[in-house]
Amino acid sequence: MVKLLREGALALLTLDRPEALNALSFAVIRDIGAAIDEAAGWDIRALILTGTGEKAFCAGADIKELVGRSLMDERAGSELGQRVFAKLDSFKVPSIAAINGYAFGGGLELAMACTFRVASSKARVGLPEIKLGLIPGYGGTQRLPRLVGEARAAEIVLTGRTIDAEEALAIGLVTRLADGDVVEAAKAFAAEFTGYGLPALALARAAVRRALDVPLDEGLRIEADLSTLAYRTEDAAEGLTAFIEKRKPQFRDK
Repeated sequence: MVKLLREGALALLTLDRPEALNALSFAVIRDIGAAIDEAAGWDIRALILTGTGEKAFCAGADIKELVGRSLMDERAGSELGQRVFAKLDSFKVPSIAAINGYAFGGGLELAMACTFRVASSKARVGLPEIKLGLIPGYGGTQRLPRLVGEARAAEIVLTGRTIDAEEALAIGLVTRLADGDVVEAAKAFAAEFTGYGLPALALARAAVRRALDVPLDEGLRIEADLSTLAYRTEDAAEGLTAFIEKRKPQFRDK
């Protein structure tokens, strides 16, 4: 139900359940977690997530599995999704969701857990849980405000409406739109940063990720600490030397 392939410096994780619009059963969520763990052991520079077919990235949770559960099962299911998706927050390299169609509910929550989102012009996204008398449970209420702001996030969650690709781009929910094949567009986007040193990329991601969690003065101290660490890397010495010598730097991820 989940395929993981390596293509050079990239890992491609594909939800492969097209007959169910790549819906997230609990088994699929566990498979996603296992695939992320496997990819973490590879020598890669970016991770791309997508769904099989042209219709859906992921249509959300498998609704049939949500009926008739106990209170403890409901809590465990939410914590499973949150725990697996959080693996992308701490993943060693940036991740890109290649949204090739519908991304609703848990599907959008999975995409929002990625570092970036590249969407097809035909993509449609949203958090429709309110229409079932529910609310998002895999991180949607927390990640969406961080991407689009509190008021807009509340409007999206409380109405459960569908957002087209152009609006998703305009409000910052999507990073870029693809002119053609969305996976190829995600690979092209990855090429824009995969040539840089991994230590600097990791430190930069950490600094940006922590910006919304602390007051500005504390965030500035964090930035100073992380930028100092970046200066101490061999890649930084190479980058500065290459600039002075007017040549392209040869980063070695050290």
